Amino acid sequence: MKTILLVEDNSNDIELALEVLADEDFAQDIIVVKDGQQALDFLKRSGLHADREPGNPILMMLDLKLPRIDGLEVLRRVKSDPSLMSIPIVMLTSSREPADLQSSYGLGANAYVVKPVDFDHYSETLKAIGTFWTNTNQPPPEPVLFV
Repeated sequence: MKTILLVEDNSNDIELALEVLADEDFAQDIIVVKDGQQALDFLKRSGLHADREPGNPILMMLDLKLPRIDGLEVLRRVKSDPSLMSIPIVMLTSSREPADLQSSYGLGANAYVVKPVDFDHYSETLKAIGTFWTNTNQPPPEPVLFV
């Protein structure tokens, strides 16, 4: 089952992303969590997500500025966990700060996308992300454990 994990705390961005991703039918399930701790709980099947079906999402779209645990820390933890490290992570953020860009790639982000402020451009950006990561990219078999 194809699942996209959207980690975003802005209600407007969530609404638009859900509309675009659902319209394009990129995944059977789009899970939204609003802070970094919820993202880690989902991925590790703990807390409120302890009873979810096993398996990693085919894509995680991760905001940088999040409550509880920020996006860079989530990225660090995911990419350092052998059972999660193969999940493609697209940083989807409003930050144009060079330090955020450098830190994201340094921690293993697969892409860094600055959220366009224009509705149509944002919609097209989400479609492009979804198309590439769910239709074009060939994900590794799960789980990938490097030795």
